[in-house]
Amino acid sequence: MPKPLQYRTGSLIYFRGDPADKIFILQGGKVDLSYQNIETGEDIHDMVMPGEFFGVKSALGHYPREENALAVQDATVVAFTVPEFETLATANTRIIMKMLKVFSNQMRRIHKQVSSLMKNEEEQNPEAGLFNVGQYYLKNKRFAQAKYVFSRYLTYYPSGRNAQQAAKDLETAEISIMRSGVTPGAASGVTSAPAPQQARNTQELTDTAKEYYDAVSLITQEKYQQAYLSFKKIVDANLDDEYVAKSSFEIGRCLFLLSQYAECIKYFTMMLTKYPKHPDLKDTIFYMGQSYEKTGNKAQAATFYKKVLSMPADDDDGTQMKAKKALKALEA
Repeated sequence: MPKPLQYRTGSLIYFRGDPADKIFILQGGKVDLSYQNIETGEDIHDMVMPGEFFGVKSALGHYPREENALAVQDATVVAFTVPEFETLATANTRIIMKMLKVFSNQMRRIHKQVSSLMKNEEEQNPEAGLFNVGQYYLKNKRFAQAKYVFSRYLTYYPSGRNAQQAAKDLETAEISIMRSGVTPGAASGVTSAPAPQQARNTQELTDTAKEYYDAVSLITQEKYQQAYLSFKKIVDANLDDEYVAKSSFEIGRCLFLLSQYAECIKYFTMMLTKYPKHPDLKDTIFYMGQSYEKTGNKAQAATFYKKVLSMPADDDDGTQMKAKKALKALEA
């Protein structure tokens, strides 16, 4: 017979994308299941109460987890293998009826979201996201990065809505690189000493840089788990200081986008120990504030938002504007 397992508040039971080989029943405490609304992209949270099962669909269907399961209150959980659960369900028809009711409600909700999504012509799409990344780098005169992103865009979307403009922007980036002769990434602001391969005055991105921008494109396609693994690979390889630092920030951002708020806080805290003057310091602090807010710690969230607002900024600083808005919402 399966034994009860104990999870402290903030502990992760399983992660979206994990293999699903167990089915759980909550005996005590509270567990939050978080996933994204396929229509809006917003986070949805379902609270599991004592006596309820979770992780059933993915385990029975033999596909990876679709949601994150986080203990939001000290929880006692019993984990069943699929054969153990099948034996239990066969002997108790009430369990089967309860599961059917839950699945029916979920299917109706998904059907409603899909119907609305198909009618929504203003839906954000990966194509636009990738194009916007390229324009961001071009606007900020990071021409090597812009060149690579626009090249990727034309590879993925040769007949895309922005293909003509992307081709023009790609040409602009290439001409600017030829005129400047600047080493790629020089404007990044990372102060770490360059690795030997970075010191070469080349107009092409390094292999590590290409891996980084491929991972960025995965984020624009909302493939956050794949992006997380790609950034982690760059950090683990440790071949290019600039992109290791960049990828370190992106790992934390992926954790946030995957709704792993407690893990995001832990990771960014560790990252700032290593990079106390990271170029993305302000964004890091903002994401930590957001993570604290998502986990219900509004006081700590406010502290981080105020820290963002105390940092030097331009008039149109987007991160400070977001922090100001978030703090105002907390204090309302």
